[in-house]
Amino acid sequence: MTRTFIGFGWLIAGIFIAAGVTSTAQQKIPTPGPDGVDPGMPFFLTCAKECDACARSCELCSSHCAKMLADGKQESLATLRACQDCAAICSAASRIVAKDGPFVELICPSCAEACKRCAILCEKSGDNILKKCAEDCRNCEKACRDMPKPVRVPGK
Repeated sequence: MTRTFIGFGWLIAGIFIAAGVTSTAQQKIPTPGPDGVDPGMPFFLTCAKECDACARSCELCSSHCAKMLADGKQESLATLRACQDCAAICSAASRIVAKDGPFVELICPSCAEACKRCAILCEKSGDNILKKCAEDCRNCEKACRDMPKPVRVPGK
């Protein structure tokens, strides 16, 4: 009985090890540069930082737009909604980019486009908070567009 139980344990451990080896082989493993650092890391860190800054700015801007909307400025509704969505996308992009997740090539163009659209709306206003939001959106858009294209193994 004990021998069967131990044998079964080794079988389960072997399955987990094999599964781990398979999933690791399918993932992109960055090749470190001569200094031991992933050459794409500065891009990832810059992009994640800009996405975080943009998300915070968009949250502030959406709150500001809500106050303006309450004061009767109906044109603030479109900007409020754009800033809320842009903040959500930028937050997601920051988390994915910071860890070089497998969907970086999907989130970065989406984030860049959301930032572009949000900036266009915010730039229409003469308000300082909206201008700052537009500036942060443009910085995030640039960082997302500057991200290097990932090297993926064909067929994976």
